[in-house]
Amino acid sequence: MKIGLFYGSSTCYTEMVAEKIRDILGDDFVTLHNVNDTPPAEMEQYDVLILGIPTWDFGEIQEDWLEIWEALPNLNLANKIIAMYGLGDQIDYGEWFLDALGMLYHQLKPTGAKFVGFWPTEGYTFDSPKPLNETGDMLWGLH
Repeated sequence: MKIGLFYGSSTCYTEMVAEKIRDILGDDFVTLHNVNDTPPAEMEQYDVLILGIPTWDFGEIQEDWLEIWEALPNLNLANKIIAMYGLGDQIDYGEWFLDALGMLYHQLKPTGAKFVGFWPTEGYTFDSPKPLNETGDMLWGLH
């Protein structure tokens, strides 16, 4: 099983998490890709995708992801498994906490991929509905 871990990172924190995930799962199984340096179509080559995205500024998409944003819904990811993680600040930016995570889910939903790894909202305090699943009790990915 080929796992591609794609991330965008302006401040290196999302990249650091990507490296930790790779180190835990093993670099024999996980290949890292900075979306700034990798064409989005490369995602189609993997069986499983792990996608890392921080929420930037006031609920914005991080700039590396923004560069490939319009190409994402056109990818052929049918039968692929996608797990996501997001970085954000629920204390100072609760209005926009993990917004990019929810936006990424909705951008990729048309691709036919299967999403896994939802995370419970228990213990989190934030206002934005964007990172929540349809029932409102789970985040679209790990924080």
